[in-house]
Amino acid sequence: MIRIIALLLLFIPGFLTVFGIKMMRDALFAEFYPIFFNSGIQFVIGLLFTLGGIAFLGGFIIYRDRKKGYKTEKTK
Repeated sequence: MIRIIALLLLFIPGFLTVFGIKMMRDALFAEFYPIFFNSGIQFVIGLLFTLGGIAFLGGFIIYRDRKKGYKTEKTK
């Protein structure tokens, strides 16, 4: 049960990252969502979603590697 919850916690930032990329692509091709007034606003929000999702997933991987004691070649 705990693994399913952990998988869902990783799925949400991954989904936000993909949705952010889609929003940026739609802004470049002038397909607007009705809640945004400008393509620039839509692009910036998509960029924030993308960077936030990547940062969360990267932070999770770094935290897990440090917790398990994985070391790089330079730190051995």
